[in-house]
Parts: sequence; C-alpha cells; structure tokens
Amino acid sequence: MNGMTLPGLVDAAADRFGDRTFLRMDSVRRTYEQTRSAAATMAGALAARGVRPGDRVAALMSNRVELVDLVLGCAWLGAVVVPLNTALHGRLLRHALSVAQPQCLYAEEELAGRVAEVGYTGRVWTVGARDAPVPFAAAEADAFPSLPGDTAAILFTSGTTGPSRGVRCPQAQFVWWGRNVSDALRIGAEDTLYTCLPLFHTNALNCLAQAMTVGATVVVDGRFSASRYWARVAAADATCVYLLGAMVPMLLAQAAGPGDRAHRAWRALAPATPGELWVPFRERFGVGLVDGFGSTETNLVIGHTPDDVRPGYMGKVRDGFGARVVDTASAAVPDGVPGELMVRAEQSFAFATGYVGCDEEPPGAWRRTGDRVVREPDGWFRFVDRVKDCIRRRGENISSYEVEAAVLAHPGVAAVAAFPVASELAEDEVMVAVVPVDSVLEPADVVRHCVAELPGFAVPRFVDVVGELPLTETGKVRKGVLRERGVSGGTFDRFG
Repeated sequence: MNGMTLPGLVDAAADRFGDRTFLRMDSVRRTYEQTRSAAATMAGALAARGVRPGDRVAALMSNRVELVDLVLGCAWLGAVVVPLNTALHGRLLRHALSVAQPQCLYAEEELAGRVAEVGYTGRVWTVGARDAPVPFAAAEADAFPSLPGDTAAILFTSGTTGPSRGVRCPQAQFVWWGRNVSDALRIGAEDTLYTCLPLFHTNALNCLAQAMTVGATVVVDGRFSASRYWARVAAADATCVYLLGAMVPMLLAQAAGPGDRAHRAWRALAPATPGELWVPFRERFGVGLVDGFGSTETNLVIGHTPDDVRPGYMGKVRDGFGARVVDTASAAVPDGVPGELMVRAEQSFAFATGYVGCDEEPPGAWRRTGDRVVREPDGWFRFVDRVKDCIRRRGENISSYEVEAAVLAHPGVAAVAAFPVASELAEDEVMVAVVPVDSVLEPADVVRHCVAELPGFAVPRFVDVVGELPLTETGKVRKGVLRERGVSGGTFDRFG
C-alpha cells in the first residue's frame, strides 16, 4: 500500500500504534486498529451499494463519526469524498452539486430534504436509514491501490470573482498536511488534539492526518461555544487546540473565571489572529498561538513553531516549499514592500491538483494566492490583506459574487456590490450597497430575502441603499471607494 496515500497512512498508523486511542467523538472511542477496520468496512458497505473507485460521494452532515468513516472509507475504496458545508441550501447547494456531480450523497435526515429541493437526482442515503452504508453492515474490503496524485476529496472554497470552486485534493496532500503541521506544532504520541471546527473544511480534516502521523489522539467536538470552550478542552484532556482568528477575541471577551487555565492545552493553531491579541491570550489562558500560511489549495507553506514566535507574523518558508512576493506583473518586490504572495511545492502532490472542470496544475508550478503580504529581510512573512475581493466572516470565506447574485434575485434590486467592512471580532462583516428599482426598497427586506437564499454566515449585516454605484471607466464597481466609505449614520445594521 502506497505510504503517500490516505489508506497507506491509516494502515501504517494501525501497524505502529495498534491499540492506542485515535479518535474520541461523542460516545465513540476508536483505536488505530479499529479505525483501519472501520475504513475497510465502510469501503465494503459503499461497494455493496454500487460505489466504485473514482465515483464521487457527497456528504451533508455535521461533525459525527459517520463522516469520519465516510472520508476514510472513500479513500480506502478509491472513491472521492465531497464533504459539503451544512449551511448550504438553495442556489449555493445546487451550484456545489452541479460542480461536483456526485453519484450519491450521504446526509443527516434533517438535511436530506434540502437535496431534493434543489433537484438532485442521484441516490441519497440518510444516516440511520436501513439502506445507509453503515460500516458494521458489510464485510471489510481490501484497499484499492490508489496513487499519491489520485483525487481523495473535493473541498469547496469560496471564489472572489465567480462562484465557489471545488478543489481537487490528492491523496498525498493529506499525508503532507499531517507531516507538516504535526512538525510545526511539535505534536507527539503523548498529545491529545481538540477541534470543534467542521469536518467539511481542510483544517479539521487534516487534524486527523496529524494525529495519524505521530500516534496522537484526536477529539472531535460538535461546534464552537465561547462560553463552554475551555470546559470542553479540559474534558477532552487536550494539549493542542485549533482556532480560527475570530475565535480568539470571542474567547477573550468572555468573563474571566477559574476555568481559563483549568486545562492542559498549551498551544493552539490559530491562523489570522491579530498580533496584539497573542500576549493577552497566552497570559490569560496559558496557551501560545501558532500562525502560518496554508489553504485548501496548498499546504503549510509558511509557519513557525510554538517556541519561535513573532506576534502578527505567519512565520518563514518551510522546507519543501517556495514563496515569493510579487507585483501585478509577477516581478519580485523588495523585502518590506507589500505584494501578492506566490507559492510552490517541491513535495510531490503536496498541493491540490486544481479545480474541478479545469486542467491539472503542473507539479512544482508557482501559484498565486490572492493574499498581500510583506517579507521582512530576515525571512519572516506578515499578512497585510487580501488582493481578491473575498470576505472572511466567522472563519468562513465568502464570495462577494455569490452574495451579489443572491441580492440581485430580489425583485426590488437593480444593482448591488458586496464588500467587507471591519468587525469587532478581528475578521470582516458583510456589507452591501444596493441600487433600488424604485424608492420603496427597505434594507430589512433585503436581509430577509438573503436569509432565505444564503447560509447564515454570508447574510449581509450592513445594507446601504444608494442612488448609484461608483464605477470605473470600463463599468466595473470601484469597491475600494465603498470600503473606504464603510458604515455611516444612514447604514442599516441588522443587529442594530
């Protein structure tokens, strides 16, 4: 079995760590050996229901053991798993299914109805149903001989000038994620990793690979709760936790209490956390923050370790990767000057192979990231802002294009521009400027319309009704003008 594939990683971990606990999730506890068996039996259950190597199996479910089994079982069988954001419905869910073209879909019962509503015609299984591909309902299957470059998963990431795109993540990319992040975080077999991030995102999925790489235990929780976070960390007996940038100020905003340090966690992977929050977070909670650059399309290209930190900086380029800062003509800019980050991988299949429907990216090619950064003379990188028109709210990347498409579906809207404005939680809030068809358009009605069309995290908080949008000579919206104008006294605030 190829060691640079997910089945190879699962198999090697079972051989090395056997009866050591790999997964704790709700009431489920799995050893490494039991995890290998669960992956093989899920593969057998899928095969018995007609799934073949190369088929795409979508999932619409929250964090639960069935989703872990499906991810590993698809890899074991050589099928492609497509975990979908559980907030998707309507046009966004229809788009994702249209792009991925899954042969079948596995969903929680309360979410399965959304699939029918958007006209999906493939086979749908629901968790707990008699015909669902439950692992213990089938004999174990031999692992399909996958190759490192074979697609293991299609993960959706929000576009900035178009609809969300499905990223083809190869088998080896997950193995490299496990090696690179476990090394950066200094994770060992004695560690317990705690994540409450969703398994349809690369962050939580790769937490599983990190644990398998070194024999650690991973505890997967249902969802983030600022008020109960440290109690959950303590109950997990975690030593390493995973946060998004917006979670850090939310935790600091909670009332101080004895639970702040009543846990064993001492470091957290927390990308995009403002530098001024690092010291207060460590002093209050006893947890050091670790940053880095990585994306669904790439890997941990830039990073640092818990004992080598610089608040507000992502770190240095890691072995096996390249990074450079360029101008709009792709020419390198001097150290200290902001520019767009471009990255490349020397590790074979450490990056995604491209987007669904597009040609494969050449191995080792330089790739644009859409992020503006500064490289200091000593090699440390600092994030500045996003080049592309992307909005990041509560840990979710939101496509302004998709927000605009939803708003434009309102019969009273003639034109719209969506853009980010500053949030008190260190990331962005979604704001839209709308040009009405006539003068009776109510901002609250625009918001109500968006609630029915968009996931909760993408619904605009701020709405300005304007007479016209600022345009360039070629008719493009000058969003920089709108961002600078921002929230004014006449802006509608849905939380105001």
